[in-house]
Amino acid sequence: MPNRETPPGECPQCWQHAYDKSIHRALAPGEDCAPCISHMVNGCPNRVPKKSWWR
Repeated sequence: MPNRETPPGECPQCWQHAYDKSIHRALAPGEDCAPCISHMVNGCPNRVPKKSWWR
C-alpha cells in the first residue's frame, strides 16, 4: 500500500495501523497487535494536538 500522508493532529502510527491492513494480516486469529494495545493503554506518545476552532 502506498504511504498515505497523516492528517494534521493525527498519530502517524494509529493512522498507518488503521489504513494499512497488511500490518495486522500477519497476526494469528485472536492475537492482539502489541503497538495498538500500547496505544490503547498509554495513549499516543507522538500525537500532535489539534488547533481548536476558537484559537
